[in-house]
Amino acid sequence: MSTPELDWFKSSYSSAQGDSCIEVAVTEQAIHVRDSKDVTRRPFTVGRDGWTKFVTFLGRI
Repeated sequence: MSTPELDWFKSSYSSAQGDSCIEVAVTEQAIHVRDSKDVTRRPFTVGRDGWTKFVTFLGRI
């Protein structure tokens, strides 16, 4: 199964060096998260519903 090219972006809170950050890519089906220091590793992928629940939870902390 081939993986389509993803459009990765970093948070606006990322440091100028970019050495301690995650990158995120959004597709119609899922949210993909990877470590910017090792982009060769397989990203963590979660469905949109799961991502929404996660972000909602973080907003309550």
